[in-house]
Amino acid sequence: MKLDEAKHKYIQTWGSLATSWGINKTMAQVHALLLVSTKPLSAEDIMDALQISRGNVNMNVRALIDWGIVQKEFVVGERKEFFVADKDIWELFKQITKERKKREIEPVLKVLEDLQQVDDVTDEGEEFKKVLSDLSSVTTKVNGLLENVIKADEHWLLSNFTKIMKK
Repeated sequence: MKLDEAKHKYIQTWGSLATSWGINKTMAQVHALLLVSTKPLSAEDIMDALQISRGNVNMNVRALIDWGIVQKEFVVGERKEFFVADKDIWELFKQITKERKKREIEPVLKVLEDLQQVDDVTDEGEEFKKVLSDLSSVTTKVNGLLENVIKADEHWLLSNFTKIMKK
């Protein structure tokens, strides 16, 4: 398989897989393209490579910048904006984990905390509070685990993950 063919297949596959994780396919394809690019890319470069509109490029690049996984890069002698992705996959994983925790886990914890304040001493009310308490407990543990992942270095996480898998 030629390099260009392999890159194309990677970009298409990454985009398709991303939808399973709740991520826009085009956003994942733009990120994948930037990950495998050896130089900063302009919006026009991305448009040409992925055959998508300028608006689609701009919207998805802005989202990737908001996630903290793509940055603008200045290219001497150019007036256009160029973009690069962080190539450190461990740092990428930690940044995505941090953003998903902030966007998904923390709001759930807040809602669960608010819902536990229900004022009902009936059996049904107590059962409701117990279910919410159990959900909150599990979600809090997941939140703590994710916080440890964000703070950890690659070797610590892999060695601990290996220990867990052996049990």
